[in-house]
Amino acid sequence: MRRLLRLFLLLLVVGLGVAWLVLRPRPLPDDALAGMNGDASRGELVFWAGGCASCHAGENASGDEKLVLKGGQRFPSPFGTFLAPNISNDPDVGIGAWSDLDLANAMVRGVSPGGQHYYPVFPYASYAKAELQDVVDLRAYLATLPADPTPSGAHEVGFPFNIRLSLGGWKLLFLKDGWVIDGDLTEEERRGRYLAEALGHCGECHTPRNALGGMDTGRWFAGGPVPAGRGNFPNITPAKLDWSNSDIVEYLTSGFTPDYDSAGGHMALVVQNTAKLPESDRAAIAAYLKRVPVSE
Repeated sequence: MRRLLRLFLLLLVVGLGVAWLVLRPRPLPDDALAGMNGDASRGELVFWAGGCASCHAGENASGDEKLVLKGGQRFPSPFGTFLAPNISNDPDVGIGAWSDLDLANAMVRGVSPGGQHYYPVFPYASYAKAELQDVVDLRAYLATLPADPTPSGAHEVGFPFNIRLSLGGWKLLFLKDGWVIDGDLTEEERRGRYLAEALGHCGECHTPRNALGGMDTGRWFAGGPVPAGRGNFPNITPAKLDWSNSDIVEYLTSGFTPDYDSAGGHMALVVQNTAKLPESDRAAIAAYLKRVPVSE
């Protein structure tokens, strides 16, 4: 019996060791950003394209308040309620002490400066496709924004979803390289793809998810239930979105639809972001949307 117990404990230790090796956080190499210098003016465009203020500004913030990234907004989901953290320039409760590499690890690997997995409510499954120079530029811009001392709230996530190590398995399944829409794209369409699939993370809302919360890329942009349990995100493939390119550009500029309706809910915040991009970027997103396969 003692021999069997020792064997069991040995197998348990080995199993835990293997699980750690497979599921452990995998940050970028220390020299991943070698030679890169941040440009805050370019970083401002990355900031708006990435929708940082939409989640990390205070609830109902407007005007200059949207640049105070104190966090606190609540995001209910089937896995628990997640609270947007403070990513202001405060060195203690925000990210004021973060390096460029810290931000890059967070955005493209979903790994915190302390070496923990982030929950994918932070859309690193999309940001993983971002160019590292854009991340460095974003860090330079974030450093120009106000500090705020509001502490980040704790996520309200119960067992088993509070086991962070298990997120390593989620990443193995869903943190993928490569573009969803590939093929012979024009330069404008490639720019639109980068904005929509990576920085703008449009698929995070407009693509259905499976039982584990991974995006069903086979039904890219086909819409799906709102995680909070009320309503649906619309299908924005050509099956449902039959607007012209100029209609899409206008919507991403003013929020007005061809039917004289206007963007509401979180999409109104998205439009506030896209309106700050060059018109050529809004046109690129429109061109990309026309290349997305039809999905009902």
